[in-house]
Amino acid sequence: MSKPLKNILVIRFSAMGDVAMTVPVLRALVEQNPSVKITVLTRPFFAPLFDDIKRTEVLTAHFNAEHKGINGLYKLSEQLKKHDFDVIADLHNVLRTRILKLFLVGKPFVQIDKGRAEKKALVSGKKFKQLKTTHQRYADVFKKLGFEINLKNPSYPEKQSLNNSILKVIKESKKPLIGMAPFAQYPSKEYPMDQMEKVIKELDKTDNYTVLLFGGGNKEIKILDGIEAQYDNIINVAGKLSFKDELRLISNLELMLSMDSGNGHIAAMYGVEVITLWGVTHPYAGFYPFNQKSENALLSDRTKYPGIPTSVYGNKYPKSYKKVMDSIDPESVLKKIEFIMKKPYSGE
Repeated sequence: MSKPLKNILVIRFSAMGDVAMTVPVLRALVEQNPSVKITVLTRPFFAPLFDDIKRTEVLTAHFNAEHKGINGLYKLSEQLKKHDFDVIADLHNVLRTRILKLFLVGKPFVQIDKGRAEKKALVSGKKFKQLKTTHQRYADVFKKLGFEINLKNPSYPEKQSLNNSILKVIKESKKPLIGMAPFAQYPSKEYPMDQMEKVIKELDKTDNYTVLLFGGGNKEIKILDGIEAQYDNIINVAGKLSFKDELRLISNLELMLSMDSGNGHIAAMYGVEVITLWGVTHPYAGFYPFNQKSENALLSDRTKYPGIPTSVYGNKYPKSYKKVMDSIDPESVLKKIEFIMKKPYSGE
C-alpha cells in the first residue's frame, strides 16, 4: 500500500508578479517530489496561474468580503482545516499570514526569508551585488520543510490552444507573436511612451510580426487602443480577454517585452523568452524573471544615475531620477528583439 501524499499548504496572496514567480518553483517541487501534493491559498484572480501544475488544488481568500479582518481570517483558518494539510509554506510573510498561522496552531510552518537587510544594503548603495533570487528564496522554504528543489533545467507546460475568443481578438494572425507590456506599478519603472512608440513603429514597419499590447485599467486600455489604431500589425488585447485566456495567449508568444513587472514573470513561467527594461530597480534585488538570460535585461544608465537601485519595488527615488529610463535607447531595444527573433533590423 502506497503512502499518502504529503499535503503542503502554500500561501501567497499578492502581487501578480510575486505570485507568478511561485509557479516554476511549485512545478519543480511536484515533479521532483512524487510524494507531495500542494494546496495553494491565494486571491481568486490569480487562481488560473496554477492550472497546469499537477497534484495542485487552489483555495481562494476573499479579503474584501467573508475573510475581511481578524474574524475573517479566523473563518478562513477553519475552512482551511477541512483540507487536511500537513505543513505550511508561507511564501508571503506579512501580518495577515502570520495571524492566519496563529489560528492554524499545531501545523509546522516555514516562512520566507525576504532578505530585508541585504536589500536595504543594496538600495542604500552599501553593497552593490547580486542577491539571492526570489525563486530561490521560495525554494529554500520547501528545503527547510524537507523537500529539495533543483531549479536548473526546468520543464515548461506546452503551449495552450487558442480558442475562438482569442483568435477573434488577434485576428487569426499567422505571424510570430510578440507581447509588449509597457506599464508598471510605478512610473519610475515605465519606459517613456514616446520611446516605446518608436520601438512599436519600427516593429510594425518590418511586417514580420504581430505585436500584442498587454495592460489593464481604463486609462491604460485607452492609451493602447490609440496606439493600435495607428498601425497594421499592432493589436491591443488589454480588456478584451479573460485572465485565463490572456495566459493561454502569453504561452504562445515568441517573445515578451516588459518592464520589471508581472507580465514578464508570467511569460517566463511558460518558458517564453523575455526582454525586460529596468528603471530605478535592478535585477540584483532578486526579481529577475525565471531562467532568463542576463543579457535580456536592458538597464538604465548607472554611470549617469549611480544611485540605481533606489528601491526594491520602484516606489522610492530622488526627483532627479524620475526619467532614468530615457537613458535606454529604443535602438538597443530593437536590436535585442532582432537578435532574439533572428530578423535583421535595418534601422532608420
